[in-house]
Amino acid sequence: MTGGPGSSPLFLLLLTGALSGARSRALGAYDGNASVSSACTPGFSADGYTALVSPNIMEGQKLLKVKFNGCSSGAQGIWYETNNPDFKVGADGAVYTAREVQIPAKQAKFIVAAWDHETPEKWEAAIQLFVEETPLNQSQYQTGSQSQESEQEQSQSGTLLPWRQHHKGLRRQKRDWVIPPVNVPENSRGPFPQQLVLIRSDKDRDDTIRYSITGVGADQPPMAIFNIDPIFGRMNVTRPLDREERSSYHLRAHAVDINGNKVENPIDLSIYVIDMNDNRPEFSSPIFNGSVDEASKPGTYVMTVTAHDADDINTSNGIVMYRIMDQSPQSPSHDMFVIHSKTGVINTVAAGLDREKVQQYTVVIQATDMEGNLNHGLSNTATAIITVADVNDNPPEFTRKMFIGEVPENHVDVVVANLTVVDRDQPYTSNWNAVFKIISGDPDGHFTIKTDPVTNEGIVTVSKPVDYEMSKVFPLIVMVTNQAPLASGIQMSLQSTAAVTVSVNDVNEAPYFPNRNEPIRKLEGESAGRLLITFSAVDPDHSMQQVLRYSKISDPANWLAINTTNGQVSTTAVLDRESPFVKDDLYQAKFLATDNGNPPASGTGTLLIQLIDINDNAPELLPKDAQICERPNGNGINITAIDVDRKPSADPFVFELPSVPYTIRRNWTIHRINSIYARLSLQIGYLESGMYDVPVIVTDSGNPPLYNTSIIKVKVCPCDNNGDCTTIGAVAAAGLGTGAIISILICIIILLSMVLLFVMWMKRREKERHTKQLLIDPEDDVRDNILKYDEEGGGEEDQDYDLSQLQQPETLDHVLNKVAGVRRVDERPVGAEHQYPIRPVIPHPGDIGDFITEGLRAADNDPTAPPYDSLLVFDYEGSGSTAGSVSSLNSSSSEDQDFDYLNDWGPRFKKLADMYGGADED
Repeated sequence: MTGGPGSSPLFLLLLTGALSGARSRALGAYDGNASVSSACTPGFSADGYTALVSPNIMEGQKLLKVKFNGCSSGAQGIWYETNNPDFKVGADGAVYTAREVQIPAKQAKFIVAAWDHETPEKWEAAIQLFVEETPLNQSQYQTGSQSQESEQEQSQSGTLLPWRQHHKGLRRQKRDWVIPPVNVPENSRGPFPQQLVLIRSDKDRDDTIRYSITGVGADQPPMAIFNIDPIFGRMNVTRPLDREERSSYHLRAHAVDINGNKVENPIDLSIYVIDMNDNRPEFSSPIFNGSVDEASKPGTYVMTVTAHDADDINTSNGIVMYRIMDQSPQSPSHDMFVIHSKTGVINTVAAGLDREKVQQYTVVIQATDMEGNLNHGLSNTATAIITVADVNDNPPEFTRKMFIGEVPENHVDVVVANLTVVDRDQPYTSNWNAVFKIISGDPDGHFTIKTDPVTNEGIVTVSKPVDYEMSKVFPLIVMVTNQAPLASGIQMSLQSTAAVTVSVNDVNEAPYFPNRNEPIRKLEGESAGRLLITFSAVDPDHSMQQVLRYSKISDPANWLAINTTNGQVSTTAVLDRESPFVKDDLYQAKFLATDNGNPPASGTGTLLIQLIDINDNAPELLPKDAQICERPNGNGINITAIDVDRKPSADPFVFELPSVPYTIRRNWTIHRINSIYARLSLQIGYLESGMYDVPVIVTDSGNPPLYNTSIIKVKVCPCDNNGDCTTIGAVAAAGLGTGAIISILICIIILLSMVLLFVMWMKRREKERHTKQLLIDPEDDVRDNILKYDEEGGGEEDQDYDLSQLQQPETLDHVLNKVAGVRRVDERPVGAEHQYPIRPVIPHPGDIGDFITEGLRAADNDPTAPPYDSLLVFDYEGSGSTAGSVSSLNSSSSEDQDFDYLNDWGPRFKKLADMYGGADED
């Protein structure tokens, strides 16, 4: 391969023409001798641009200019953008600052991208801004002449130079070439592997070169999608690609010698998967739900449907358009709705939505890609269910113009009438729920109307009792509305008002006593038989002409009587204000009035009598008993007067001593302290100890005044230095002589002596019980095992016993069925057993003899005790005893038996050992 002067190409990159459906980007043809023919390649004039800037850049300052070659269109139809919002690119490629920028580091980097309006592809170039440290005389940005010079050199060489070339003696370096991306259509049918590009180095003429690729799709997952011939540099794709799985691959090509040494710097390869229309639009949901108010105007928003196409949205393959295929029902028009073809927004297009006629519409929506081209695009459908929401466009109406009801008087919570209405709006909503209001005919509020939540009827009830004698008929006018206001433009119907006629039925009402808040005032002391008042009742049923009868319900003091026919109340006893039945001067009695209706009715009334106090009670003195020293010491007896009457018939009181007998005023004196208190004291210098009755006359202030003579029992006694009566003196003053006191003391001593003697006798008796000797020798004491011994006659050898009888029989039928008088002597008699005495848990030593004697007497008198030579039944342990027969235990007749082993059984068997163990020695 030959190149132009000054060029030494490293790689030859050849794009094959076998990529169907993709725009061919051939950079040259390699024939071994010929040059690579040049063609127009859209792209930036350089892969990167640099500029020197100051650390602080003002807004709108121009930094540099990029140049993009759009081939056919030139500079027109090119759009630029950056990935950094601090910078922007003009239509001529000039780069400006979008705002005031401060560069904190030594450099800043960002990307400028460009689009050609004829192709959907994008090209990028890197921008590097270096912070200026020293003043420069050169331009701060790279001029376009450098790009032109590079392009001229490239065109002269006739070879693609993907990497930077190094030339000795040159003052500057040539820029890197960006290898145009390779476009591969997705879903290619092959055959595979399919060659994409041919990569060659111009050094392969002198050395053996090995080529390789790295990156995602080559040596990284997903692996082996791309491979390269290591010798010839042919890069292939091994299988069909899917853009929806991955839209691009970025690989790096490497060239090394046979020893693995790097021959060239790696170059980047970008492979873009070209989208094919292989995906239908998919709705986000198969069913969309929306609603719109009835009577909505055309153009009202209803809902939005959305569909997504997995194909490239920047191509027609991914651009989805919507349309309505069908509407059901088609009433009142077949085109009630319209859909925006690009956004999927559904609006109303016609008027006439009426929920009462059509409550729901079903609309079939179709989404088609290829910008809605039905011939070339793929389609999908979804269903939009549009519910017509109710508005209050139908006022409620009564089913009749007049309703009739009746109610008994004096009753509440009674249903008078049911008012039925109709409303064509949606049931159980605020547009349907009825609200009733009485607009006339009930000024006092006797009736209320509640709404039945199920039937929507108005229930007229009585909230305040009605009186037949006051009003026999109530003509009501009722209006019905909804909870929600009527929609705009809707008027109330004439049927929204109705008349309700309520008739009141007369009933027998109970008589009542006129309200007497004020009590009648009467002087206490009124004698029996005096007329107090005519306490008559009123019958509200005037037209019935009924007769009333009176009776008494409550009269705590039984002072009153009432005439049964006219209600006159008179006294039967003297009225007494001081009675316990009078509270705060008020006496209360209750009476009953009953008419002769059918059924009869009755009412109660309370009569309050306020009793006016008169001076009918004399005052009393307190205390009744007192004591005072026999010699005057300045302390007297404070007495007070009480009077159940009230002022002015009570205090102030007058206290005085009677003149007879004369000794009263000689020995005593009384001084008034205040209106109710006085002090009684000794008049003489000494008064002998004893009990004295001192009469005191106390007089109240009534008109006429009343007085009372009260006797105060005064105990005169000798006192100590503190002025208090001594104990002996108090006793003496009580009237007991010395002999009486001595007698009392003797009685107390005798009583104590008797108690002491009784205690000593009890202790002695207890001691005798503890010291009582046992009936048996302590050594032979068998209190722990009280045994009952019976004579058993001869041994087993002397008797012919049936040992099977030792076992308790299963039942007693054979015994109970025997003939009376026939009984075996070796069987236990059937009948009530005798109760033996129970031994105390902790017996007293002296009681053992008594216990044995009682047990012996009980055994002798026991009719169920077995006779001599009979089998003794001790306890029944059940049938089938595990013990063997005792018949083998024969009595020993040998005289040579040795009992010496008893000596080894301990002290309890010492007696037996002495008796039998020493027989041989004797």
